[in-house]
Amino acid sequence: MKMKRLFGGALAGIMAIAMVGCGKPAANNGGAASGEKISLNMWCIATESDSNRKSYEKAIADMQAKYPDINFTWEAFENQSYKTKIKAAVSANEMPDIFFTWSCAFLGDFVDAGKVYCLDEVYEKYKDELPEKMLANTTYNGKHYGVPTTMNIVGLFANMDLLGQVGYTEIPGTYDEFIECCDKLKEAGIIPFGCAGKETWCVTEYLESVIEKSAGADTLNAIFAGEATWNNQDVADAVDTFQSLVNNGYFDPSGVGLTNDEVKNNFMAGKYAFYMNGTWNCADFAANEEFFPKVKVGEFPVINADKSKLGQLIGGPSDTLAVAASSPNAAAAADYAMELGKLICHYGYLDGCGLPAWTPYGDTSSVNGLTQSVAKIVADSDTMVLFGDTAMAADSAATYLSYVDQVYGCLLDGDQFIAGLANDIK
Repeated sequence: MKMKRLFGGALAGIMAIAMVGCGKPAANNGGAASGEKISLNMWCIATESDSNRKSYEKAIADMQAKYPDINFTWEAFENQSYKTKIKAAVSANEMPDIFFTWSCAFLGDFVDAGKVYCLDEVYEKYKDELPEKMLANTTYNGKHYGVPTTMNIVGLFANMDLLGQVGYTEIPGTYDEFIECCDKLKEAGIIPFGCAGKETWCVTEYLESVIEKSAGADTLNAIFAGEATWNNQDVADAVDTFQSLVNNGYFDPSGVGLTNDEVKNNFMAGKYAFYMNGTWNCADFAANEEFFPKVKVGEFPVINADKSKLGQLIGGPSDTLAVAASSPNAAAAADYAMELGKLICHYGYLDGCGLPAWTPYGDTSSVNGLTQSVAKIVADSDTMVLFGDTAMAADSAATYLSYVDQVYGCLLDGDQFIAGLANDIK
């Protein structure tokens, strides 16, 4: 599998467009509305508690009203369980017509297995609204296989009411200032961080940011791509740095047994000063009238300025819709997925669930200020590293997550982490 690599500079230029909003609604492209009565089903992760739920509901309602001859049904599954479910469905060739997937190697494994319908033909109808660069993470051997929706980065969210109690009016900008802030918070009886140990991907939001701001984005990108070894002392040192944050009591010890929803709710309730997670959370924060005025977003500070710098971020276009090659109505499903993806992107951006992969259209003045802050961070960015469990192939990602889990539990130190992964991921 040969996949295009997405570079942060080009992406930043596209995101600058998102900050001002432009474009116009597309004309009816037909395709899905062939007049033929068919049934299509979709799997996704937009559960009732998911930030993207409303954008999915609005988009699907629009599509069902526009194409009444298509019987469209959908199911949503919890994030972690879905990864297992969709892989099993692909293996058994029991896939839905349209399915949510993450990009890069996660989708790439399915493409390699010949289970995904190529979208090159249908993309021609939408290429004026969907920049080619936004398809970089779902392009394999020069062919397109995914419909991107929103894109997100890992943000450092801060409860400024709690920071204000220890003398801060802004998120600390340097690592030394950041540690000093955490110490002051702890002295005041305020827990600096909440992290959901029950969902290991949440731990990676912290650990990968620490590694990136220690070893540099290029190093981490190369490791995730399999172009460099895990046996890297800068990575080992970064893991030790992360564990020092845990051992210094900056993390809520009960977080080991909590889900992400529980941790996020604790953050909004004022239990933690900081919450590192995807910027799709802007939607939930903006919807909470009491909490929203208290929250700001920034990026994790640089730890090693010789290797990293501000503007190196974790994230990028990843949330994707794809079409099963085995679908009896694959061509119609491809048209439907394209138009549905565009609508999910539109409503998700308005709700603050992330930045748009598609060119924004209509009135975007209602986009909340927190999402606009994220857009500025992305527009000023230098390089992005896609989330590790998405960037790596499935088996490698599973191994990686098992090691991350042990790091959070302080069962492995940095040297053991890099040696184990270098041995177990070839």
